[in-house]
Amino acid sequence: MRVKCSLCDKIDLIDDDTLIAKRLRNRPIHTYMCNECYERIKIKTENRMKTGRFKLYPHRKNKEQIQS
Repeated sequence: MRVKCSLCDKIDLIDDDTLIAKRLRNRPIHTYMCNECYERIKIKTENRMKTGRFKLYPHRKNKEQIQS
């Protein structure tokens, strides 16, 4: 399966049987990032977390989930 990185527009080939390929086929909202972009973002996020100014907000629960 040919995929294109959403950040750098690099085209990669991934195996059709992998989990990421299945996610991209079944849920078009998912985007693909190449390994270089993923590692770059990971390092920058870790550096921001070390500064103490990075806040990770928890997801809000819907009223339907609370009542169930």
